[in-house]
Amino acid sequence: MKNAPNLLSFLRIFLSFVLLTFILYRDCLFPNIDPSYRDYFTCLVFIIASITDFFDGFIAREYHITTTFGEVFDPLADKMLMLAAFLGLLILARADVWAVFLILSREFFITGLRVVAISKGKNIAASSLGKTKTTLQISAIGFLLMNEIWFGTILLWLAVAVTLYSGYDYLRAYLITKD
Repeated sequence: MKNAPNLLSFLRIFLSFVLLTFILYRDCLFPNIDPSYRDYFTCLVFIIASITDFFDGFIAREYHITTTFGEVFDPLADKMLMLAAFLGLLILARADVWAVFLILSREFFITGLRVVAISKGKNIAASSLGKTKTTLQISAIGFLLMNEIWFGTILLWLAVAVTLYSGYDYLRAYLITKD
């Protein structure tokens, strides 16, 4: 059980590659399958990968399993999954470039800020906004992968707003935390 969270992170990384492969080569891999079924199948892969994020965190908390490897690779796996999904949605022309740019820019910025915080010995707890941000992003991606553009786009822009606000909240917490 002690390696389960790390194995789930590895599975999420692997599924990130599978997801992008299914999006990029959907016509070659599934030539005789209706496009809507391809969309649903691709969404299913994304949802399974997203669920591994929940379970690796749950298992790590429930059994008090923390490793340096997990602290590095869990967020990396999350970012790889979102990157694969957003790149795929851009290739399929189902997501707005600015929305994706704003979300990914925030992720890179906060990752950098976390590195700086750790180097200064600061511990900045994640807020509940992070879970809301992730839930909105996963929901938006899911709907957009299923080609539900109208509702997916609304969720995507809502995710952008919460993502940017949570980034501001994280930056504020960093700035007020004592060295």
